Amino acid sequence: RIIRLIEVIYEVRRLLCLVFEHMQEDLKSFLSKNTLSQQEALKLLSQILSATAYCHGYRILHRDIKPQNILIDSDRNIKMADFGLARCFGIPLRPYTHEVVTLWYRAPEILLKNEFYSAAVDMWSIGCVYVEMVIATK
Repeated sequence: RIIRLIEVIYEVRRLLCLVFEHMQEDLKSFLSKNTLSQQEALKLLSQILSATAYCHGYRILHRDIKPQNILIDSDRNIKMADFGLARCFGIPLRPYTHEVVTLWYRAPEILLKNEFYSAAVDMWSIGCVYVEMVIATK
């Protein structure tokens, strides 16, 4: 459920290119062209939760879960992408910046500029994404 990195191309001081597996489109684009049944929305939600649980199991906060960072193929399988804002987390919590996540997907603790937050911020973002999927249901 995580996008696969195929190759890294690097030329000193000139180029850094990451080559990932191909996916059809992102969830935002998909939802703009398709309607979902409630069952289909729940299936996609389950896949998003599975990908996030995998990340959290390795103590990784994605911190930018939104439809544009969830890729979907023609069989309606999803993969999480864009880990550019991701950070490791642990106990005790350490401070993080509140300048993460697209505004509409930010958890209350980030909006309130709390520097100490945990995996709950990803869960809030998933809830926001799910609302968008429900709005797109038949």
